[in-house]
Amino acid sequence: MFKPVFAPLFNRTALAAFTALLLTSAPTVAQGFSIQRDVEELRLPTALSSMPAVVNQYEHFNSSLGNKLVNSTDELVITQMVAAQGTQLWQQAVANVQSGKHDDRGLYWSRLAMRETLKTAHAGYNIVPWQRDILIKAFEKSSRGLSDIQFLPESQIKILVTGFDPFFLDKHIDQSNPSGLTALALDGVTFNVNGKQAQIETVMIPVRFADFDNGMIESLLTPMYRDNSVDMIFTVSMGRDNFDLERFPARGRSAAAPDNLNVYTGANKTTPMAPLFNGGNLNGPEFVEFSLPVSAMKQAQGDWSINDNHQVTSISRGQFDAKSIYELANEQSVEGSGGGYLSNEISYRSILLKQQFNRTLPVGHIHTPRVAGFDAEMEWKMVQQIREMIKLAAGSL
Repeated sequence: MFKPVFAPLFNRTALAAFTALLLTSAPTVAQGFSIQRDVEELRLPTALSSMPAVVNQYEHFNSSLGNKLVNSTDELVITQMVAAQGTQLWQQAVANVQSGKHDDRGLYWSRLAMRETLKTAHAGYNIVPWQRDILIKAFEKSSRGLSDIQFLPESQIKILVTGFDPFFLDKHIDQSNPSGLTALALDGVTFNVNGKQAQIETVMIPVRFADFDNGMIESLLTPMYRDNSVDMIFTVSMGRDNFDLERFPARGRSAAAPDNLNVYTGANKTTPMAPLFNGGNLNGPEFVEFSLPVSAMKQAQGDWSINDNHQVTSISRGQFDAKSIYELANEQSVEGSGGGYLSNEISYRSILLKQQFNRTLPVGHIHTPRVAGFDAEMEWKMVQQIREMIKLAAGSL
C-alpha cells in the first residue's frame, strides 16, 4: 500500500517570498523560454532505442505531467502538483519493486523524461526559466523519496538507507545500481527484532558532484541528527567483488572519473582534492571511522562474503590496511576504505556530521558487489543479503 503523499512543499507565503527573492536577482528573459537539457537528459534517446520498455515504464506519469502543465494557470497549484507527481512516481517504483519487478532503472529514466518535460513543455501561464527551475527542484526532491520519509508512531527502531542512481552510463546505457534497487525494495519495510518494531525508510541519491557540493547530504541528515529521529543510517553503493563494510572513509576526492553529468573534479590519486560544501572546502579530519555493528552484520547469509574493509591510501604511505583510526591521525587522505568517489564521500559526510552533533548511533557504508549492465536475479540476491545485514544490525541495538 502506498504511503500518503507528503504535505505540499510550498505554501503561498513561502512561495511568494521565494518568488520575490528570485525576481530581485534573476535576469530579465523573454517569457516562455525553456531550460537547456543537461547531459543526463540528453542520454534519453540512446536509452530509449536500447531499452524502450525500461525508459517508458512510467510514461503515463510523464503524459499526465505534460497535460497538467499545459492546463495550469496557478503557480502554487502547479508547484504542488509537480511535487505530488514526483512522490507518486517514487511510490509507484517502490510498489513495483516490492511486488516483484526487480529493476531500479525505470525510476531513473522516467525522472529524466519528466525533468525534460518540465524544462520544455508549454504551460498554461507565461512561465520563465527560473519558475521552471522551482518546479524541477520540487520534482527532484519528491521523486527521490526525500519528501516521503515517514516513520510510523509504533516503529521503535528507525533506520535510514540511501541508494544511488545508475552511473557510468556512457559505458553501459543499460546500467542498473544494486544500491538503488535496495532503496526501492526496502522503503517502508517493517520487521520485529527483540520485541520491537523496526522500520526502514529510504532515499535515492544522485551521482552528481554538484549536489554534494551544495550540501544535499547535510540537508538530509541534519534534522535527523538534530532531533535524534533515526537510530541507524546505512549508505549503500555498488562496489567490488563482494560486500565491503567501509571502515575508514576519507575526506579526499581522488577518483579520476566523471559523475552522471560528465563533470570531472580534476582530482586523482596523485593530487587528491577536498570536497566542497556551500562555497568552500568541507572541513574535517582526513579520515573518520564508521560505527556499524560489524560482527553482527557479517553473520548475514548469502552468496557473497562480507568484509570489514580497513584498506586506505594516504600521500605518505600509499595503500595499506589501517589497524585503527589513531594510525591515520597524521595522514593526508587519498582514498578511504570506500575509495575516492561519491560512495566514499557520502559515508564521510554522514559520519562527520554525526560527530559534529555528538551522536552515537550506528552509521556506515555498505558496498555491494558490482554488476555490469543489469542482472535482476543476482541483484535481488544482493538486496536480500543487505536486508539480513540490517536486521542483524538492528538486533544489536
